[in-house]
Amino acid sequence: QVQLVESGGGSVQAGGSLRLSCVASGYMYGSDCMGWFRQAPGKEREGVARFHFDGGSLVYVDSVKGRFTVSQDKAKNTVYLQMNSLKPEDTAMYYCAADRRITCGVHPSLYDYWGQGTQVTVSS
Repeated sequence: QVQLVESGGGSVQAGGSLRLSCVASGYMYGSDCMGWFRQAPGKEREGVARFHFDGGSLVYVDSVKGRFTVSQDKAKNTVYLQMNSLKPEDTAMYYCAADRRITCGVHPSLYDYWGQGTQVTVSS
């Protein structure tokens, strides 16, 4: 069983930065899949990045490439999402997710464990 807790959301102006954190309780294997997802009001939940807990197989959605960066501190069982050059269209609830699969899928339904989410609001 894995529990995930996100933090770090907030309100910023366009062009600003935020760093989200996701702390996992329970043992995490390096091969476990993790993902950062977001969901804006009235829209489906979409993947922002997916990766193995050890940092391997990292994939970003095109809309955040060059602006968002995933990192991890395995000693703290924590993964981060550094978000730079934020845009109003990045406004959403951001979620951390995990799964024991070896191949990290794109769709949210492939992830068994979810955090409660942290709100990111970017104003123009």
